[in-house]
Amino acid sequence: MSSQINASSRDTASNADSVRTPQNENNLATSVILFVVCFVLFLGAIYSLSFLTLGNPWPMAACLVLFALAFWIPQTILGRSDSAGEH
Repeated sequence: MSSQINASSRDTASNADSVRTPQNENNLATSVILFVVCFVLFLGAIYSLSFLTLGNPWPMAACLVLFALAFWIPQTILGRSDSAGEH
């Protein structure tokens, strides 16, 4: 493993020498809140399926949207989808 630190993993806001790792990107409270929000979206997607009938397709549409948001928010908006090569 290389001991080099590339410029994209440095935290420029507080100190030029601090390295952003998965352990110090968010504090515990922020991580718990983000987890709860995404998990509620996922459970809402599952719960919407209880209203699904052949005559009413809207619960399936709501399920697909909530399910997609539950995975899209942490991967895209929170910026963790591009961190595979950092460490």
